[in-house]
Amino acid sequence: MRDAHLTINPTALLHNLAQVKAHAPKSKVMAMVKADAYGHGALLIAQLLSPHVDALGVAFLAEALALRAAGITCPIAVLEGVFNAQELALAFEHDCYLVVHQAAQIALLAEYGGNQKTLIWLKVDSGMHRLGFSPKDVLNAYQQLVNLDCVEEIILTSHFACADNLDSPKTLQQLAVLDELACQLPSLARSFANSAAILAWPQSHHQWVRAGIMLYGSSPFSDKSAAELNLLPVMTLKTPIIALRAIEAGESVGYGSTWQATRHTRLGVLAIGYGDGYPRHITANTPVWVNGQSTVIVGRVSMDMITIDITDIKAELGDVVTLWGENLPADTIAPYANSISYELFCQVTPRVRRLLKL
Repeated sequence: MRDAHLTINPTALLHNLAQVKAHAPKSKVMAMVKADAYGHGALLIAQLLSPHVDALGVAFLAEALALRAAGITCPIAVLEGVFNAQELALAFEHDCYLVVHQAAQIALLAEYGGNQKTLIWLKVDSGMHRLGFSPKDVLNAYQQLVNLDCVEEIILTSHFACADNLDSPKTLQQLAVLDELACQLPSLARSFANSAAILAWPQSHHQWVRAGIMLYGSSPFSDKSAAELNLLPVMTLKTPIIALRAIEAGESVGYGSTWQATRHTRLGVLAIGYGDGYPRHITANTPVWVNGQSTVIVGRVSMDMITIDITDIKAELGDVVTLWGENLPADTIAPYANSISYELFCQVTPRVRRLLKL
């Protein structure tokens, strides 16, 4: 069997959640499970986290409905909200919290004829300029929402653009905008903090925090590792060596013959490639982990295979190689792909088997 697989470590996941709660002990926690829980498997992660968090967060309604269909009963917030009456009816039917970020969504709520209520997360564009009401329009939006029978509670929410960069003035500028609004709407609970803000901006925590990448054991900061933040990798991507080769100095490896041996070289061929979500554009000399030893990729990543240099390590046919995860953080690999761990996680394709670490 071709056995490219990833393992999900529930102990690491709950450890990381404990770090969220340690940093924001007075806040409720929304666990982000959008984008298939950052590639970790939304249903599995939701099942593991639901007993321990106050809500789950998804990007759009279909993600919420899939979790409900699978039996998840934990509150679910839909971060992009809904966009027509049919979606709104489904959101109420399946007990979803809704983010409202534009006037058209208020109009949908005003036209709702049912008798159900939900929590509305009133989104402010405090400076990221992606979604949300302009600060000058927030009070008007609030007044429209607070008078609707279908609105049970309103929570003020926003998103930080640069919370991962402690040298940027942007977060303090956004906080100033949000603090001013909070003074005008003192009765509203607030939800501003993402993973970076949970870890670095305690003044942003308030009543709700939204934990994403830190739950999965990756650092939101470029200058601080997950280990330094006491975070553990939840996903480990592995595959076996399926063939051994030996080439001489001057011979090349892979498409385009981009890598050339400078000595007698022993090679291992791995059963994984860009068809599995491993980045094609990753550079040569990207590390992998084999039998407690580090070595590197040589040649281009193919659709189904990768070649590694095993000249100086102990490695044989069938040995399992770690591409990222335990012993080799995704944060270490991401720069070789000119990317971030979020993207690595989300790109793993369905043909890679998902296994639960027992």
